[in-house]
Amino acid sequence: MTLLIVTQLSHVFKDGKYYAYGPYTKEINIWTKFFSKIYIVAPCTFSDKISGIDLPYLSTNIEFIRVPSFNFINPVNAIKALGIIPLIFWKILRSMGKADHIHLRCPGNMGLLGSIGQLFFPSKKKSAKYAGNWDWSIRQPKSYRVQQFLLRSTFLTRNMKTLVYGEWPDKTENIIPFFTASYSDLDVLPFIPRKIGGFETPIELIFVGTLSKYKNPDICIEVVKILKGNKIACNLHLFGDGPLKKSLEELVGVSELEGCVTIHGNKPAEFVKRYYQQSHFLIFISDSEGWPKVVAESMFWGCLPVTTKVSCVPQMLDFGSRGVLVSKNPSEIAERIQFLASCPDEYNIMARKAHEWSTGYTLEKFESEIGRLVNSQR
Repeated sequence: MTLLIVTQLSHVFKDGKYYAYGPYTKEINIWTKFFSKIYIVAPCTFSDKISGIDLPYLSTNIEFIRVPSFNFINPVNAIKALGIIPLIFWKILRSMGKADHIHLRCPGNMGLLGSIGQLFFPSKKKSAKYAGNWDWSIRQPKSYRVQQFLLRSTFLTRNMKTLVYGEWPDKTENIIPFFTASYSDLDVLPFIPRKIGGFETPIELIFVGTLSKYKNPDICIEVVKILKGNKIACNLHLFGDGPLKKSLEELVGVSELEGCVTIHGNKPAEFVKRYYQQSHFLIFISDSEGWPKVVAESMFWGCLPVTTKVSCVPQMLDFGSRGVLVSKNPSEIAERIQFLASCPDEYNIMARKAHEWSTGYTLEKFESEIGRLVNSQR
């Protein structure tokens, strides 16, 4: 069987291999195990530089159909996009005609074109991974709404299984609540209660994600300022890169927090894992998510997440029994962290629950569920 993947994720070709964002590639490498040939329609560049977070595809039978990236963020880009979309759409349709199974990565501009293109192939077996927030009660871009509408419609979209994060009341036969995974069964370790509280044990905090305004990493630094002002010893490690990196470095300097706040940039997963294992809290105050892997990853290692009530995160945290749900108010976040640090037994009860839940979602389970999905559509 042949698999077609339509994604807007940018790829890099180097030394005979295609590289892309590591968490995505790790997942796609599982999908490709069930197919003999892979077609990929996506943007791609040629470069000698690979990001530390990028990983290669493992399949040796990939045919890459390169398309230019496009967006509508300003009038000039919108005009350029309108000029190249017909060619991109034609390449998507032609690739769909060659594939046995069509797999769309949504939401996004390429996901939108793929969602429209798949309507012309009602008899093809299809799946879509909707990696964003499926919640219809929040405000989202119109293009996302179109994708959601098409993917859930059993009248317009046939033979489709759309994988979404969380349980939502608008579920149709096309919709399958799903999950994602980062670690193997072999990575599962017994839960070890963390020492927390007291002047000898600083509170260890971690942030993992893009350094952008939508992830609000500056709030993490504000939380540290408040804790330090309350005479609470703490350290914060930020992992990731993005447009706010320089301003965050300046904020650390102005706030005189160089000794307790470290901005690491992008680091390999194994490096970040060590910090999950030694940290007490993940602070993740994001504005928009699907299934935030970093939340599940922190829980896997017994690091308690402190996060906003976005997408399916309240469901992941069992509405507060295995994590802390907060607003974007730094004072509230600091107060909750300080309270749990003063109650080590309660902290470790929650952290144990988080660990037990997350270790049930491993790569082996993910592969088993993907295999069941693919085989059910053969």
